[in-house]
Formats: sequence, structure tokens, C-alpha cells
Amino acid sequence: MSNPTPAPPSPIEGEGESSNRRRHLEAIWRAGVEACLPARVLPRHLPAPPTGRTLVLALGKAAIPMARVVEERWRGPLSGLAVAPTASAGALERIEAIGAAHPVPDESSIAAAERLLALAERAGADDLVLVLLSGGASSLASLPGEGLDLAGKQALTRALLRSGASVSEINCVRRHLSRFKGGRLALAAPPARLVTLAISDVVGDSPEDIGSGPTVADASGVAEARAILDRHGIEAPARGWSETPARVPGTWRLVASGPDALGAAATAARRLGYSPVLLTCEGEARKIGREHAALALKAEPGTALISGGELTVTVRGPGRGGPNQEYALAAALALEGHAGVTGLAADTDGIDGPGEAAGAFFGCGAPGGEPALETNDSATWFASRGALFVTGPTGTNVSDLRIILT
Repeated sequence: MSNPTPAPPSPIEGEGESSNRRRHLEAIWRAGVEACLPARVLPRHLPAPPTGRTLVLALGKAAIPMARVVEERWRGPLSGLAVAPTASAGALERIEAIGAAHPVPDESSIAAAERLLALAERAGADDLVLVLLSGGASSLASLPGEGLDLAGKQALTRALLRSGASVSEINCVRRHLSRFKGGRLALAAPPARLVTLAISDVVGDSPEDIGSGPTVADASGVAEARAILDRHGIEAPARGWSETPARVPGTWRLVASGPDALGAAATAARRLGYSPVLLTCEGEARKIGREHAALALKAEPGTALISGGELTVTVRGPGRGGPNQEYALAAALALEGHAGVTGLAADTDGIDGPGEAAGAFFGCGAPGGEPALETNDSATWFASRGALFVTGPTGTNVSDLRIILT
């Protein structure tokens, strides 16, 4: 007979409280991530097989796990291409898997977009084109608009990523400087049936913002995209612009998103004895970090402040780190002198910014952290204290997940 499962430790206990909270933070975060893994969310959304071939076009940070689910469950002819970040590209049995660049596109990103378009164009009337879309696709499959070269596309992408522009703003610009995004992949699929299954990493789950919407219509215009660049002080390219199609063929379904992760995290927090408070937010990481620290200080003991959404960073210095680490450092500075508050901020895809960490643990203080925050060097600061949270690629991507325990 097995031993009964012990009750979880109280979130408000004396000795060992800090180490318990760190375990709780990770358990809550992982519960949110696991609820959005392709193996759990994708099977019930798979369409009926066609009379002809099934062609899978998977692109994004969850491309390999999503394609693997289809391989395991699909009957009949199956082929296609899965495009994932180079570091996480893995072997598949019937679908070819390749790596491409993220977050700034390179030659591999252009080659991937060209191959995906060519495969869609070769599909026949009896075939199914099944697009498996997840966050990160904007960089992984990138085909600049006519007259815009790769160097120009890369320079613009870097400027946008450093500007503090929101994901929605960045993707609006991308759609109007592309021959792949903004519904253009969908235009290549007829006469085949087109179905897109998407895991969302954007607040609001707008189809046109997930991977810059390669298979959906887009109501924005070139003028709006240009205005975004002007608002952030970025010089607009002279060439490459085009309007996106107002109508495209196919069906589109959302299979997982940030609210799913928040709900699962809240359930895990309750099981551990906390009272969850859920938030979804966008904005500057350091500003939101300070605001959430203030909310935590006002909260009742035993509260789990759980937030989703994707934050941005206006890069001012040469340091290393991502939005979650910057949020964590700003929150730690705001909590200076207030014991009993701990947190974890991490990206659900396992990578926060250009480094290898998913995010960082933080507590009630950050000695010497102010200079690191001012130079955007949060990763170095947390690494020196053994507080980086490293998971490797998780297999899904539903944006950020942050937890503060009081």
C-alpha cells in the first residue's frame, strides 16, 4: 500500500518559508505551462482527414510538439514542414523539421517562408493544408516585401524590439512589409482546404497578431504601420510596403492561450493554500513590475498575484536580459525592506529575451540592482545571485506568466 500524499505546506509558516515559496512558485508556473502543451490541447481540434493528402505547415516555437501530435494521431498520407527556432528544432517521422532564426530573421527565415509558400501552392483540390501556428513565427518565416532586402528587414526588426513597441504594433508593421504574413500564406493554399490551429502568445488572442497572421485577413493599413514607426522614432523603409488582403480562404481555430495558463496556475495556487488574484497586462516591464510590487504589498497574506500578458522593454543600455527579468528586478527594487514577498517571472516558452533563462526568481530587495536596471542588465544581476530560472524550451508559447506570493 502506498503512503498517502502529504498535505502541501502552508504558504505562511515560519521556518523554511522561503524555500517552500520558491517551490510553490515553480509548481504554479509549471501548472500553467503544462495546461497549454500541444499534447493536451491540440488533439480535440484536429479536423477530419481529406480524401487526398494532408500537408502540415507548422511554424513557431511550438511547431515541433504540435507537428508531433498530428503525426501520432493522423491516419492516411501525411507530409509537410515544421519550422522552429534552431535551438529547439527536433526530429519528426513524417514531417520534415528545420530550424530558423529568432527573434531577428536571417537567410534561414527567408528560405523557410519560401518553402512553406511553395508547399501550399502545390496542394490540390482534394488535399488539406493544416497550418499549426504559434508565437515566434513572425521571425522564423520571414519574406520581406518587394524591394526590401534582408539587411533592411533585420535593422527594422532590431529597432522595433528595442523601442518598447507593443507586440501588436510590431506585428502590424511586419504584416505590411511582407510577402508571407498578413494572410498571404492563405492565398497560396487554394484550391486545397485550409485549416489553421493556433496557440496564442498575445493579449486578446487577435488572429492577425499571432505569428503576424499568415492565414487570416487584416483590417489594418500601410498608413497605420507607418504611423507606428513614426510614433517610436523609427525611420520607415522606402520600399517593401503593401496592403494586406481583406479576405482570405480557410478556417482558423484557437487551441490554447494565456487565459488557459492563468486558470491552471490559479488552480495550482489554490491547492497550495493561496488565494489567487489574476491579472492580464501589457506595457513596459519595469513599470508593471513596480505596480505589481505595490499591489503585493497591499494584498492579504497568502495571496498569489498571478499575471499574464507580454511585456516590453525600451532598451537604454548594453546589458543582458529579457522582459521578465527586467520586471523581476524592478519588482525586487520596489519591495526593498518588505520581507515575506517572493516572486517568479518567466516566459512560458522557456526563453526570456536573447539569453537561455526563462526568467528569474525575486524577493524583497535588490542590493546594487538599480544600476543593472538602468543598463538593462537584469540577467547578469540575477545570474550573480543564482536566481535565474532556466527550463529550456517548454514546447508551448502562451506569453509570460508571473507569480508573486505574499
